[in-house]
This record gives sequence, structure tokens and C-alpha cells, in this order.
Amino acid sequence: MPGNMPYAKAVLIALDQLGNAVAGGWPDETISSRSWRWHVSGIRSWPCRALDFIFGDRHCKDSFDSERLGRQLPPEARPE
Repeated sequence: MPGNMPYAKAVLIALDQLGNAVAGGWPDETISSRSWRWHVSGIRSWPCRALDFIFGDRHCKDSFDSERLGRQLPPEARPE
């Protein structure tokens, strides 16, 4: 499995990205990251509030930051 990420977590992230793509989002973005973008742009905030309630404060922002920094990528493919 990639790095120290458990197999189950990697599969859940892949399913999350698939769900986001099926819903019309970017194919390599999670629903949490998309929810954060919606929240800060004023489109809708309820998905971010719901996900943060379930997974903990700042979950959506942390997911967005992780995507932006390429943390899901192999180390050699991450932006510098």
C-alpha cells in the first residue's frame, strides 16, 4: 500500500473520489475537498458542516489542503 496508508483507507478514498466524479466533480478530488470549495465560494455550506460534524472540525479544509499539496500523490509526483 502507498506509504504508511492502510489499505482500507486507500480504498475508501478511491471510492470517495469516484462518488465525486459520478456527481459531476473533478475525478481526483474527494467530496470533502469539493465541499470546502463550495463552502468558501458561498455555493452551499451544509455539506461541509455535515462532514465536519461527522469527521471532526476542519475535516473539509484539511482535505482541501491535502489535495492542493498533493499528499495523495507518490512522493516523486508531488509539487515542490
